[in-house]
Amino acid sequence: MAEEGRRTGRDESEEERADRMWGELIQEVRVAQTGVQILFGFLLTVVFQQRYATLAHADRVIYIVTVVLGASATGALIGPVSLHRLVSGRRVKPQAVRIASRLTFVGLLLLLMTTTSALLLILRVATHGSEVTWLVAGVVAWYLVCWYVVPLWIRCRHTIRPDAGATVPRRATGSGDDGGGAGH
Repeated sequence: MAEEGRRTGRDESEEERADRMWGELIQEVRVAQTGVQILFGFLLTVVFQQRYATLAHADRVIYIVTVVLGASATGALIGPVSLHRLVSGRRVKPQAVRIASRLTFVGLLLLLMTTTSALLLILRVATHGSEVTWLVAGVVAWYLVCWYVVPLWIRCRHTIRPDAGATVPRRATGSGDDGGGAGH
C-alpha cells in the first residue's frame, strides 16, 4: 500500500499499522518495565539498611541521584500504559504510538543512567578502588553497543531505500546514506 507515494512494505492501513506498532511497543515496554521496577524496588530498600548510615557523603549523593533516575525511568516506561488507557477509543492511536515510542526511548535512556549510577554506587561501596571508573565505563560501553550501536547499525545497513523497491534490503555502500526512514 502506498502512502503519499511511498511504499510502507506492508499492505496495511494507518490504523492497522498503528495497532501492529502498538502491540510491538507494549511487548518491548514489558521487558524494560520489569527490569526498572525490580531495580527501583531494590533501590527503595537501601535507605532502610543499617549500612546506609555509614555511607560517605558522595555515596549518599550518588544514591539519591540513582533513586531519582529510577523513579523517572519508571514513570517514562509506565507512561505508555497510562497514555493508552486515557486515549483508548478516541481514534488517536497513530499519534499515541508516536508519543508512547518517545516515552519509551526516554525511559530507556533513564534506565541506562539509573543502571550506571547504581553500578557506580555498588562498586564504590564494594571495592573502594580506582578500578571502579573503568569497570563502570566498560559496562556502560557494553550497554551502548547492545542498546544503540547494534540497532542503529542494523537500521542503517538494512533500511530499504524508497527508490529501491520493497523487497531488496539495502547493502552498505560506504556512502553514509541510510536510505531515509525512521525505522518502524
